[in-house]
Amino acid sequence: MIKGILFDLDGTLINTNKLIIDSFQYALKKHLNKEVPLEEIVTTFGEPLEETMAKFDKDNRDLLVSIYRDYNETNHDKFAIKFEGVESGLKALKALGIKLAIVTSKRRILADRGLKLINIYDYMDVIVTPEDTEKHKPQGEPAEKACELLGILPEEAIMVGDSHNDILCGRNAGCSTCLVQYTALPIDKLMTYKPNYVIEKIEDLVEVCNSINRQAI
Repeated sequence: MIKGILFDLDGTLINTNKLIIDSFQYALKKHLNKEVPLEEIVTTFGEPLEETMAKFDKDNRDLLVSIYRDYNETNHDKFAIKFEGVESGLKALKALGIKLAIVTSKRRILADRGLKLINIYDYMDVIVTPEDTEKHKPQGEPAEKACELLGILPEEAIMVGDSHNDILCGRNAGCSTCLVQYTALPIDKLMTYKPNYVIEKIEDLVEVCNSINRQAI
């Protein structure tokens, strides 16, 4: 039985892809005078920001993070929008009695801000951010923590995201995994991580849950 859905936030429920890319490019250009191609940036989606910036300049990681956050937070509300079908999909899942959680690498203050901005904060039973765990995506601890807080077993949950880090996080926790087709990452590469399900929109999760739960009866 599926009793809970764990959602990544950026790139899955809220479209901040351009904001994230612009924030990285701004920080790396300002500090390192380095032009980083989009293809390199999107492969970091889902990672904690500190880990990503350390790859570019380990000694000045904190400075890069600060420059990124200043730009990102200043422009966040201007660029962040929800993907089509998100709110109707969440509403339908709640009507089925499915518990909903956010499992994100975004800091709590911005995760809450983004959820409220696109009017889906109240649908969430649990929100897990990097402040809540010692290990982060792609490790399984964030998904495990969400399941613990929801009061369900990992095998009763589906982790939904737009990156390999989300798929690995869910799998490492013992959850089923689901990839959104509208990911900004190359989908052929993501498919090599073998997600259990692939959906075109969040509304499709209703049929996924119904199908699984019918077979479990």
